[in-house]
Amino acid sequence: MAVYVSNIVIEQGFDFDTSFQLEDTRTNSPLDLTGTTTSGQLRKHYGSTSKVSFASTVSNAEGGVITISLTGTQTLDLKPGRYVYDVKILNSGREYKAVEGSALVRGGVTR
Repeated sequence: MAVYVSNIVIEQGFDFDTSFQLEDTRTNSPLDLTGTTTSGQLRKHYGSTSKVSFASTVSNAEGGVITISLTGTQTLDLKPGRYVYDVKILNSGREYKAVEGSALVRGGVTR
């Protein structure tokens, strides 16, 4: 399975969510995610020990859609700047990296 690369922008102090549609690279059709679970994390850099965990769900199993989100409280605690993130899927005891990329946290003014 190929890793989908997507860069995201998170607004500090506001709710964040985005979805990714995964594709089966052998058939070019949506990846069937029936029976899978997901998890994802955001870190300042790959070696960082501090992390923020996304709420991560399979929002359309047959359509291959994963959704990740953070609450406004979580994003308020993030310092503006560049981060890295990834999302993995767990299926039948095996883990696969599904999505990865850079995240830009933009500072917020309104609180």
